[in-house]
Amino acid sequence: MYELDNPFYLYLLLSLPLAALLYFAMVAWKRNTRKAFGDPELLKKLAPERSNNKLAIRFVFALLILATLSIGLVNPKIGTSLEKVKREGVDLVFALDVSKSMLAEDIRPNRLEKAKQIISRTLDNLVSDRIGLIIYAGQAYPQLPITTDYGAARLFLKSIDTDIIPSQGTAIGDAIDLATDYFDDEEQKNRMLVILTDGEDHEKGYEESIEKAKKNGINIFTIGLGTQQGGPIPDINENGIQRGYKKDRGGEIVVTKLNSTLLKEIASISNGEYFNGKDIPKTIEFIQNSLNGMEKKEFETQVFSDYKDQFQWFLGLALFLLVVDIFILERKTQWFKKLNLFENEKDN
Repeated sequence: MYELDNPFYLYLLLSLPLAALLYFAMVAWKRNTRKAFGDPELLKKLAPERSNNKLAIRFVFALLILATLSIGLVNPKIGTSLEKVKREGVDLVFALDVSKSMLAEDIRPNRLEKAKQIISRTLDNLVSDRIGLIIYAGQAYPQLPITTDYGAARLFLKSIDTDIIPSQGTAIGDAIDLATDYFDDEEQKNRMLVILTDGEDHEKGYEESIEKAKKNGINIFTIGLGTQQGGPIPDINENGIQRGYKKDRGGEIVVTKLNSTLLKEIASISNGEYFNGKDIPKTIEFIQNSLNGMEKKEFETQVFSDYKDQFQWFLGLALFLLVVDIFILERKTQWFKKLNLFENEKDN
């Protein structure tokens, strides 16, 4: 296992192609200048000890020195030993509603973005809990398996929008059923499912799903997104431009409202709690307090420890190449001439 202490210096390696381009431009300029000055064969006789290939060798050395210095400044570190670390955590799965009603702007910037902010900010407070991510509308789909990789969770979270699932609706029951099978650790007794939704257009028959989840030790917490007054649903075309608001068959603008009654019922049946998600800090505090109130499972993970610096090897190599470069003169040397590396007859 390795890690990079100062990865910013890797950008110095981008200067290598530029240096090569400048070098070949300089070589071409020198060649044209010599041709303009006089006959190349005559100039070669006037300076018989001058070596054209030494310049190329010194340039290669310069590139190697720059590359090794860059890597040395990055300071790669190598983990030399494995260490078992005991951690305690809860399995936490987020079920995010991505139906079109989540685009309503009765809470800013809209319900979906507010939900994504809540999840992202919650991840900032987690340490060793495992998390998973489910999205649902007319159907439920797995988005991220249960993991401790919070970076991957943020990456998947950014890609979520209301177009990710074609079938519309709010199939809360399907999301709960999927979450029930989502938890992969049978020894984990306390499991937490957080549903972020406005509760609108739900499918019937979710009661059986809740009972099944309850039997499997899953506590369902619901986060309500929206207001009782509600708001219209933006009608956005394929180019992301809003062209108005969704209308019903009678031509009236559809107003979507928060169905807190349903969400309170779901939380009550499953020994969970309901919370209104309009205030992000308070919502995160609610989720964190709920996690802290659950019994955490202890588990072991293996991590690399005792990382050792490796920069000295690269700086040492750069210094060695620099010393060698000092002794490479532009005139020919007899031993190098005998090697005849570049040409069969004349120049060395």
